Amino acid sequence: MKPLLRLSGAIDRVTDAIGRAVSWLVLLMVLVAAYNAAARYLGRFIGRNFSSNAYIEAQWYMFSLVFLLAAAWVLKEDAHVRVDLIYGRVSERARAWIDLLGSILLLLPFCIFVFWTSVPSVQASWRAREVSPDPGGLARYPLKPFILVCFVLLFLQGLSQIVKAIQALRTGRAAHMPPEQRVEGV
Repeated sequence: MKPLLRLSGAIDRVTDAIGRAVSWLVLLMVLVAAYNAAARYLGRFIGRNFSSNAYIEAQWYMFSLVFLLAAAWVLKEDAHVRVDLIYGRVSERARAWIDLLGSILLLLPFCIFVFWTSVPSVQASWRAREVSPDPGGLARYPLKPFILVCFVLLFLQGLSQIVKAIQALRTGRAAHMPPEQRVEGV
């Protein structure tokens, strides 16, 4: 179990690093949005166009990257949306079982399914060098592979969650603890 815990810890560290890096995109996205809004109003005031569809699409692309690349981080931090009708009322052991079975029966198959069904769309986008149909829009094909990256990262984090749930079942320690207490000595 020790090698699996080390692997889980490594996955968690990669997930943390990606999540922290991607969080900076939120600031950049806000700055681009603020610029775009200011440029639009200033342009109306002085009769020139300082805004463009590229800025609007850049915002959407950054939002997409935040959503796609932070999904595994949100799962790791247990900050995802959860129907808490049962989960909040059961013991830590029952939560570990829910996490374990949910990851094995729902999360991992879903990641595989979305990855598998997205590959043709990503390939087609790259073959066509897909661009936005809007005037002055951006290329879309460079963004499409992040769909695949998202589900690989989510799959790996799901594996880490499975290891932590099994460890919680074996030791009686909660799987959802502060990071410094989750896996000692790893």
